Amino acid sequence: MWLWGLLLAVFSSLASLAPTATAAASGPLRKCPANPRYFCDAAGKAVLLAGSHTWNNFQDIEGPRSRRHFDYDEYLDFLRRNNHNFFRLWVWEQGWEAAGVKNEVRFSPLPYRRNGPGIALDGVAKFDLDAVNDEFFLRLRARVAKARDRGVYVSIMLFNGWSVDGKQQEGGNPWRGHPFNRGNNKNGIDGDASGTGFGLETHTLRYHEVTRLQEAYVRRVIDTLNDLDNVLWEISNESPPGSEEWHYHFISFIKEYESRKPHQHPVGMTAIWPGGDNRDLARSPADWISPNEWGSTSYKDDPPAASGDQVIITDTDHLWGIGGTQAWAWKSFLRGLNPIFMDAYRSRDLLGDLPAQYRFDAPDSISLRRSLGYIRTMADRLDLGSLMPRDDLSSTGYCLARPGSEYLIYQPAKAYFSVQLEPGSYREEWFDPTRGTGSEDRVEVKGAATIRFYLPDYIAADAVLHLKKLDKSPPTIAP
Repeated sequence: MWLWGLLLAVFSSLASLAPTATAAASGPLRKCPANPRYFCDAAGKAVLLAGSHTWNNFQDIEGPRSRRHFDYDEYLDFLRRNNHNFFRLWVWEQGWEAAGVKNEVRFSPLPYRRNGPGIALDGVAKFDLDAVNDEFFLRLRARVAKARDRGVYVSIMLFNGWSVDGKQQEGGNPWRGHPFNRGNNKNGIDGDASGTGFGLETHTLRYHEVTRLQEAYVRRVIDTLNDLDNVLWEISNESPPGSEEWHYHFISFIKEYESRKPHQHPVGMTAIWPGGDNRDLARSPADWISPNEWGSTSYKDDPPAASGDQVIITDTDHLWGIGGTQAWAWKSFLRGLNPIFMDAYRSRDLLGDLPAQYRFDAPDSISLRRSLGYIRTMADRLDLGSLMPRDDLSSTGYCLARPGSEYLIYQPAKAYFSVQLEPGSYREEWFDPTRGTGSEDRVEVKGAATIRFYLPDYIAADAVLHLKKLDKSPPTIAP
């Protein structure tokens, strides 16, 4: 979740797991028919999405603490160094946000021109909601195309709940800087006709003229990006409660509009915040979802296994805000999920000094960032499309398997564990996520059996075990 208001208040490697050669992203992605927990690329290969994202990777955010230009090419280099293949491209709807001091934070470019007539609440020319700002769409295409060439998939965030509601955090009210605020546009559009002082109703279907403008904007975004292979659509980041039907409308709207285009891309719905119900995500027509922490299952501590009804991208954003650990990433992966990290990338440039646990160089951030790259490479080595979450096959509770062929097990602790194996000869490969080192051995199973494994001495904490059946196995003896 976006902690802008909170932060303002606080301050008022193993060679086999090294990154592979860069190749352009191949798509558009489709749900894998044989294993719909994952997307498949144009060649039909299952693709695990694992990466990180940060708040100003598209628009400039400028204020007292954010003077440095965001170097997008450097950011893509950073993702590549960490072997990440996915990020969310953040979009902010407001032009400015006053947080204690008028006009303290500005966001640009926006999809509408500011050419008046009339003066908006921030003392600058009003928005013309019928006039397209070409700079927004040219930058959008350029950045997504560059990511494609680096082999990176991009979730295109269309709207943002943190742009219409202060979320009861200390700091400013973003609605005062929103183009749909009647004080900021020349078109007579009022996204708060109820007089609440916020723009929550713009993320509903209440106002026909607002919905019409939003649809026109979405069509323009699709027209700009439809031919690019690395695109996923994301309706909104953490819209407020009551926005569920609005989400469903735009999921269907995008699918219908793209059905008449050369390409169709996956459409996603992320968690409602605060207090959203993950069942609203599950019942949506979305191809992929990102759940929050509220509910009967914990996506933080013991993520539930993906069913395959929708591709699930577990995002630290909707679970901690800024947070997450190495263990969480591996647990998510072993449960058939696609883990991503909201990264405080160059956060000092944006927000100034942060509490230690939120900083870019926090130990948990470093290990999580690194493990996401390890996970990605591990996924590329597996026959991922054939592996299912099979917690029943390992005492650790974290296992992806095609019984009799391939197993991947995660052990969160320094302790022995057992795995139920079919007969055969297996290559036994260990990996230490903390040190990025590993070793190989061989295990023979004569008849189906439960085999106990002990972690190698060099592994001090959590461990990953990969078992792959060898092509030529010796004859087995029935038990």
